[in-house]
Amino acid sequence: MRFNASRRGFVQAGFLGGLGITLGDFFRMKAAQAELKHYESKEGTAKSVIFIYLPGGCAHQETWDPKPNAPLEYRGPMSSIESNVSGIRLNQNLKNTAKVVDKLAICRSMTHGEAAHERGTHNMFTGYRPSPAITFPSMGTVVSHEFGPRTAIPPYVCIPNQPNEFAGTGYLSSSYAPFSVGSDPASDNFNVRDLKLPGGVDDARFARRRRILDTVNTHFTSREKSDSLDAVGSFYDRAYEMVASKDAREAFNVSAESDAVRNRYGKTQAGARMLLARRLVEAGSRFVTMTYGGWDMHNGIQASMNRQVPAFDQGFAALIGDLSERGLLDSTLVCVASEFGRTPKINATAGRDHWPKVFSVVMAGGGVKGGQVYGSSNPTASEPEENPLTVVDWATTIYHCLGIVADKELMAPGDRPMEIVDGGEVRRELLVG
Repeated sequence: MRFNASRRGFVQAGFLGGLGITLGDFFRMKAAQAELKHYESKEGTAKSVIFIYLPGGCAHQETWDPKPNAPLEYRGPMSSIESNVSGIRLNQNLKNTAKVVDKLAICRSMTHGEAAHERGTHNMFTGYRPSPAITFPSMGTVVSHEFGPRTAIPPYVCIPNQPNEFAGTGYLSSSYAPFSVGSDPASDNFNVRDLKLPGGVDDARFARRRRILDTVNTHFTSREKSDSLDAVGSFYDRAYEMVASKDAREAFNVSAESDAVRNRYGKTQAGARMLLARRLVEAGSRFVTMTYGGWDMHNGIQASMNRQVPAFDQGFAALIGDLSERGLLDSTLVCVASEFGRTPKINATAGRDHWPKVFSVVMAGGGVKGGQVYGSSNPTASEPEENPLTVVDWATTIYHCLGIVADKELMAPGDRPMEIVDGGEVRRELLVG
């Protein structure tokens, strides 16, 4: 941003002088703003992302990182099974996923220091620790900002809804906000909100209304200018484009899939949501966030896992296999994450409590090398043992796959340049080639 040497600027500089900042310092600050790191984002190996979020803090011991040789109070009451990659074991409920491990990178050394749900969630959606001074944009928002829409499908979609405030736009314009589907694709009366024309409105009448609205908007915006108006205009434009596009409307139509495909994913919340996510990236969406279940299992973890994991297992294995068979896995990065893991020891109520020191995330496709375990936890799953994976490095690696340079600077309010991710490194061992 260029500094305009106006009277206001010099008055401001004088005021800053009272704080110990000289006029020379002020000009240097403005010059630094003018030299933002403006890397051009170009599509990478991952053209799209499906981000599967398991809210509540999913236990790594009962999913991706079982400890069959640990004492009972650490390993818990559940058993483990072999996968199709020698030496990689998963929880007993991940029977279908065990057959596609050759396509997965299981990262068992994820670590951060936030044991509260909100703070851990902020970490995983933005790549930043929370700050009282600024709200950071989610990864989906950044992707929407950097690339925009590819088709009439929104570039950033949440299934079934935006799961939390940290999945939003942060300091970026609300025009990059996610489109929330608004209902569960597993329900019999699934209907995407605002996607159908209202009763009595045909295509011709719809087109006339659009022309009238365009005329009003042109007059209005010629007199007023603000981010909120730009955002509203952008939303209207995208909404009209999506409603007017048969292909866009059809992308949300899960019922168009054959019974064989729907049964493969499972006619459950997990299966239907993952199937819709596949349809959306196939139709052109760039970033789809899908949430499933509640994983805050302080009590009776075995029964809770037995209820929730099988539907996830069926849907996830079907998603990976389906993407691969359709030739989409190489260009679609699939991530499974939670805000943190669970305590090493089973507690007095047969559950596990919050534990951010080490947990697991899973990645597949989009340039990620499958059939590997990256990093490890120690024998009791309480600390990282090899290759600790930080949130900033994980986020930087995701952006790298997408073709976004993670230390590119975006402008936050107050003309404050902010890196997309601060200080991360690409973990190239996770990647193909």
